Amino acid sequence: MIFTKSLSLMLLALTLAFAGEVCEVANPTASFSIPHVAKAPDLNTNPNSETWSHVRGFWTDSDLYLLFISPYNHLNLWLPADNSKDRLKLWDRDVVEFFLGDDWTDIKHYREFEIAPTGDWVDLAIDLNKDSYDANWDSGWQRQGRIDENNHVWYAAARVSLKSVSEKPVKPATKWRANLYRIDGLGADPVRHFLCWQPTCVVNRDPNHVPEHFGTLIFVQ
Repeated sequence: MIFTKSLSLMLLALTLAFAGEVCEVANPTASFSIPHVAKAPDLNTNPNSETWSHVRGFWTDSDLYLLFISPYNHLNLWLPADNSKDRLKLWDRDVVEFFLGDDWTDIKHYREFEIAPTGDWVDLAIDLNKDSYDANWDSGWQRQGRIDENNHVWYAAARVSLKSVSEKPVKPATKWRANLYRIDGLGADPVRHFLCWQPTCVVNRDPNHVPEHFGTLIFVQ
């Protein structure tokens, strides 16, 4: 499907993994297609802006753009906010995450990006072969977070250089391995909400870092 609906709608349909629930991954796993845009627009978090007027995800010749729209009841934040550098342990509070990888042979090698409602962020180079989560890696990405307290919605926008994920040129029909996540809610992990676009269906291990169960991002014209 062309990626024309907001990520918030996708997130509402995601699988919420509670302790004790077991699902089964069906093959092929989920996929979504994003269209090409000729002109690189300004990054912002306004879903009604020209940037996001038709789609919530697209690509240009140089970058991937994604917009997340996340309704909430209560916010769980790291305070005070600090957008000046990577913030580790961002996943212990409210956050959206996306994992991207172009390697279909060494699937344990990919990139991780996270944005909090406050705009706090972290980007990581993942190599599960070496149990490496390299926070010193710098993708050079742009990201924004914004909280709409009146409507209880928070937004996250990202602009990721294609070259930071893949040394191979991206063109129509290029496919990357991908998954999208949201962590939401107050309290300890057992009572927080852990949602993923492509359910990974694992127990007794980190439910996010399961590359064998990622979905597919397809670049289209």
